[in-house]
Amino acid sequence: MVVYEVTVFTGNSVNSTTFNNVFIKLVGTDGESNRKWLMSLKGASSFVRGAVSSFTVSCSTSLGKLVLIELDKQPLPLFPNDAWFCDKVEVKSPEGDTYNFPIYRWITDSKVYRFKDGKALRVFEDNHHLGRYSRQQELNQREEDFRWDVYVEGMPHSMKAENPLSLPCEVRFSFTKTTEFLYTASMGLTELKLKGLDNCKKKWDDIDSIRRVFCCKTTAISGYVQDHWKEDAFFGYQFLNGVNPMLIQRCTALPSNFPVTDDMVFPHGRCSLADEMKKGNIFLCDYKRLDGLNTNTINGKKQYLMAPLVLLHKASDDKLMPIAIQLKQTPSDDNPIFLPTDSEYDWLIAKIFVRSADFNEHQLNVHLLRTHLLAEVFAVSLLRNVPMVHPLYKLLKPYTRYTLQINYLARNLLISETGAFTQFAASGGEGMITALKRSVSSITYSSLCMPDDIAERGLEVVPNFYYRDDGVKAWNIIHRFVEGIFSYYYKTDGEVQQDSELQKWILDIFEHGFLSQAGTGIPQRFTCVTELVKFVTMVIFTCSVQHAAVNAGQYDYGGWMPNTPISLQLPPPTTKGTTSEATMLATFPDVNVTVQGMAVMWLLSKQSSDFVPLGQYPEDHFTEEIPRKIIKHFQRKLEDLSRAIKARNKCLEVPYTYMDPAEVENSVAI
Repeated sequence: MVVYEVTVFTGNSVNSTTFNNVFIKLVGTDGESNRKWLMSLKGASSFVRGAVSSFTVSCSTSLGKLVLIELDKQPLPLFPNDAWFCDKVEVKSPEGDTYNFPIYRWITDSKVYRFKDGKALRVFEDNHHLGRYSRQQELNQREEDFRWDVYVEGMPHSMKAENPLSLPCEVRFSFTKTTEFLYTASMGLTELKLKGLDNCKKKWDDIDSIRRVFCCKTTAISGYVQDHWKEDAFFGYQFLNGVNPMLIQRCTALPSNFPVTDDMVFPHGRCSLADEMKKGNIFLCDYKRLDGLNTNTINGKKQYLMAPLVLLHKASDDKLMPIAIQLKQTPSDDNPIFLPTDSEYDWLIAKIFVRSADFNEHQLNVHLLRTHLLAEVFAVSLLRNVPMVHPLYKLLKPYTRYTLQINYLARNLLISETGAFTQFAASGGEGMITALKRSVSSITYSSLCMPDDIAERGLEVVPNFYYRDDGVKAWNIIHRFVEGIFSYYYKTDGEVQQDSELQKWILDIFEHGFLSQAGTGIPQRFTCVTELVKFVTMVIFTCSVQHAAVNAGQYDYGGWMPNTPISLQLPPPTTKGTTSEATMLATFPDVNVTVQGMAVMWLLSKQSSDFVPLGQYPEDHFTEEIPRKIIKHFQRKLEDLSRAIKARNKCLEVPYTYMDPAEVENSVAI
């Protein structure tokens, strides 16, 4: 008779406890144990929240090397079948070997679940027949649980779900996340409702009225924005370090539809556009994707959304200053090029139309499509095609946390027919779908890889570009980490090529995320380790650092409505000299539109208390010593970067915190 020591770790999250009877079977290369009821002196408290409980399983002979365990739980008579969250099971064999079985999932029914030993195994080296069988059974169940759906034709596919409760338990919000999300969502409008503003369809009378509403929710940066939103230097700064640093590019030749002359932007012949372009000092932002969109009707009034072209100049003090704005794509007499030398309100209204265009471009393309929707594709493909025992699953699982539920809520609460964005943004409704489809056609693999994107836009040496500085450093740290992990598991390119689960994962992403468009540059299969490392780096960066960069500052820069109007209700001036403060106020969105926008941006910028920062692996899916050391090294490098960013920010008038690893969430979770 031999004895196996079994230790069961119940999770520490709310509602992890079960009072059902729990059973285990050990399966090894030389046999299997009987199904054993796990009963100890602790009795009913053996599987309460946070419990660590030990048991013994006796067998007539050694089972050899353990391959997997089978777990199930059965309700007591007259008691309900409750949910149980099990973290892991450790088994010590009579030979003195310790086997770790990562679980980290809810067990909600009475089915038998199989879990492999924590050592990562690629499909071609999983030699035991029961190991291969359990691997395939797991993927068969996953394909059933995680099904693709087409939300809108021409868009990345999503996960099929009828409601949040129809999502598999393992991808739903925690109790804490659910409670805090609902609280923040309700409280975002409560104070404004009490003031009777959420349904007030009047125009703003003066800037002070906006200030009084804004004062109920401010941040350090949103207060700065309120004080500096009219300034040209701050307007230019936001193209680099605001929530949309993705549009600006170095200008080497003026677009043919933007007829700016030297006399317009450099009076008195002090320099020329040609010379400044050669020096790399001229930059362009072109919102052409917004051209001709069918705009929204809000409060019975047609809204206006322009597709501006903005020219910027790096001045001698290294500040990026706007020097020309054309609000529509086609040059004409009624589409003037606005200049800083124009009257105060002519120039200010031109900048306001740019900021409104930037809001819509940012929300639909930069934020929704390029982080949320792509992160969902990466997650669903992982869960459908890669079993828990695979090193890719172990590596990427933390970067999928909460993404499927937050995206379900976004589709339901923001961009559905009754969603806040659909109702209150200039591009809501038909225009939103058109803009999204145009954005999909603009996605390339290189634009998702930060170093490549920066180089393609010619922004390598722009001063004070903290998004680039912090982002490239974070990209490189992630890249070295991924390289370390995969170099451990894949010694040759041939091993990558023969890993059918890896190949199914990338092909699913190509087909469902990038709609089988080879022109995007997204690989359809992996041919070498280097290719795999770069793609997985992009996935981790997109789900964590990039999402933080374009999400976390939304209220900072958009809470003060005049800096980021979600809609505008008068057309832009067709001649100069006709704009006043009264025109500006009449152009701004109505009171209810403003406060709805404030509430949504407040919600989308709010971290929950169960936030997990970049690089943390709270679930021990990796059990081998070398990968665990690589993770520790990764975390130290992220801590070094965090310290460097904090030290730099002490010297900045406007700190740039969004890519500080300590502030970056591991996944698209809000």
